[in-house]
Amino acid sequence: MCLGIPGIVVEVREMTAIVDFGGVRREVDSLLVPDVKPGDYVIVHAGTIISKLDPKEAEETIKAWREVLEAMYEVEV
Repeated sequence: MCLGIPGIVVEVREMTAIVDFGGVRREVDSLLVPDVKPGDYVIVHAGTIISKLDPKEAEETIKAWREVLEAMYEVEV
């Protein structure tokens, strides 16, 4: 099973982007989706942006991830 993690692009540097995953920022490859810009919600798999997300869909997905993490660790994230 593969997991694609949603995040928001905060900076673009040529063929890489800085993506925020709920407060954790990572540099990822943006070669597959070269038209990303700051403010775009994206799905990242294996350090690469694989698609852009509709903002409403992204917020719903992030909310679902938070619920899973809270249930697993019994803490509020």
